[in-house]
Amino acid sequence: NPKMFNKIKKLSQKKFNKSDQHNQDNTSTNTNVVRSSRTTPTTASPLPNGESQTPAPSPSQTPNHPMFTSTPTLEVLPLLKDVSSSDRPLLFIKKAHMCSCQCDFSDTLIMPREKEIKRQTLLELVDFLHSSSGKVNETMQSELIRMVSANIFRSLPPAHYENTGAPPEGNDPEEEEPYLEPWWPHLQLVYELLLRYVVSSEIEPKTAKKFINHTFVSRLLDLFDSEDPREREYLKTVLHRIYGKFIFHRPFIRCSVYNIFYKFLYETERCIGIGELLEILGSVINGFTVPMREEHRLYLVKAIMPLHKSKSISVYHQQLSYCVVQFVEKDYKLADTVIRGLLKYWPLTNCNKEVLFLGELEEVLDVTEPSEFQHCVVPLFTQIGKCLNSAHFQVAERALFLWNNEHIVGLIAENKDVIFPIIFEALEKNMKGHWNQAVHGLSENVRRMFMEMDNDLFEECEKQYQENEAKTWELLEQREMTWKRLEEAASLRQQNSAVHLSGFTPSHTTFNSTDRDIRNSIGARRHRRNFTPLMQLWIR
Repeated sequence: NPKMFNKIKKLSQKKFNKSDQHNQDNTSTNTNVVRSSRTTPTTASPLPNGESQTPAPSPSQTPNHPMFTSTPTLEVLPLLKDVSSSDRPLLFIKKAHMCSCQCDFSDTLIMPREKEIKRQTLLELVDFLHSSSGKVNETMQSELIRMVSANIFRSLPPAHYENTGAPPEGNDPEEEEPYLEPWWPHLQLVYELLLRYVVSSEIEPKTAKKFINHTFVSRLLDLFDSEDPREREYLKTVLHRIYGKFIFHRPFIRCSVYNIFYKFLYETERCIGIGELLEILGSVINGFTVPMREEHRLYLVKAIMPLHKSKSISVYHQQLSYCVVQFVEKDYKLADTVIRGLLKYWPLTNCNKEVLFLGELEEVLDVTEPSEFQHCVVPLFTQIGKCLNSAHFQVAERALFLWNNEHIVGLIAENKDVIFPIIFEALEKNMKGHWNQAVHGLSENVRRMFMEMDNDLFEECEKQYQENEAKTWELLEQREMTWKRLEEAASLRQQNSAVHLSGFTPSHTTFNSTDRDIRNSIGARRHRRNFTPLMQLWIR
C-alpha cells in the first residue's frame, strides 16, 4: 500500500531527526547549564518519561552567554537579593553553574580566592532556598541538581586495609581514626543545599521526581561507603527526607538498602555506613502498617537477622537491635522468629559479642507476648543456662541480670515448670564453683527467687539434681575402677612376661618357626579374651 509506506517513512524520518538532534545536544560544548527536563540529575541521558520542557525565552539561552562555557570559572557575581525578581532566576542558574567547578584542596595555598568565592556563593544559595521568597522553577531545579551531582558524586578513597594490604577482619573499625574529606568546607554546603531543596515546601514532588530519580537515589546510597562520618550523617538525613517526601521512591529505597546489606554480608564485609542505613530503616519499620506484609517478614529473615553474624557487629549493633525490636513491636508473632534467629547466630567464642546478644535478647523479651514466649522457651533457656556457667564473668553476670526485668520474670513464672529444671543445674554449679564473687551472689539471688515462686517445684528440682549428681559420681567411680583394673592387668602381664623371659634359655627348648607362630596366636587369643571385657566396661 503506497499510503502506508509513505506514512512509515515519515515516522522513521522523524525518529531519526530527534535522535540526531539529541546526539548533537550531548556533544555540544555550549549546553552545559540550561538543560531540559529530559536530562537526569546525574547524567546527560534523557529521562525515562521522555517529557520535555519549553521554558520561556530569556537572554541566557543565547550561545554567547558566559554561563554556557564548557568549564565554569569562579568569579564574583551580584547578590541574588540585589537584583530584580525577573533577573533572579538567571542569576541563580549562573551561580549554580559556577559552583560546579571543583577546587583543589590538596594544598591550602592553591586557589584561595576561588575557594572563598565558591563558599560564599554556596552560602547564598542555601539562604535563598531557606528564605520564603526562594521560589525555584523547573530550569533552576535542573541546574541545581546538576551542580549537586557534580560535587558529591565522586570516586571514594579505598579503605585503610585496602591501602596497607592488611585483612579487613584484622582491623577494629572503632579503633581506627576516621578519614575526613579535605574539601568538606564546600561539600557540607552542597549537602545543606540538597537538604534545603528536598525539605522545601515550594518544591513539588511531581516536578522534583524528574531530577531526584532512581539513578540519583542509587548513587546517593553508594556514598554511604564514605569514611567521613560527617558526610554519612548528612546522607542519612537527606535520604530519610527523600523517603518521607517521595512516596513513589519508597519500595526502591528499601530494596536498595537490603541489597547493600547482602553485599556487605556476602561480598565486601565493609561495614561503613551500615549503622546509618539501619537507623533510617528503624524509622521506616516504625511506619509499617499492621498486619505486616510478607515482603517485610522475608527481609527480616534474609537481610536483617544475618547481620548478627558479622565480626564487626559492635559498630552497628545498637541500630540493629532497635530495628529488630521495632519488628516485634509491630507484629508480636515475629518474636519467635527473632529469638530463634538470635540463637542461630549466637557466638561461641566471642564473649564481647555474646554480651551484646544478651542485651538485645532482653529488649526483645521485654516486648514478647506470653503466647509466643512458650514456643521458644526450651532452646532459649538452654542457651541462657550455658551463659550462666560461662567462665567469662561479664557473660554470666549479663545473663543473670535478665531476672531484674519484671516482664521477663513474669514470663518465667508462667513457664516455671519447664524453665526450673533447665536452669537449676547451672545455678547450683555457679554456687559451688564459679570463681567470681559477683556471679556467685547473683546466682544465689536467682535461686532464692525460684524458691519463693514455687517451693515444691524447687525441692523436686533439687532432688532430681542430687540424684543426677549421685549417678554422675557413680559413673566416675566405675570409670576409675575400670582404669585400675586395666592398670593391674597391664602390670600383671608385664610381670609374667619378665618371668617368662628370665627362665628362657636356648639350650632348654628347641622349636621351629611353626611352633613359635602357634604359641603367638594362642597368646594373642588369650590376650583378646582377657582385654575385651575390660575395654567394654571402660567404654560404658
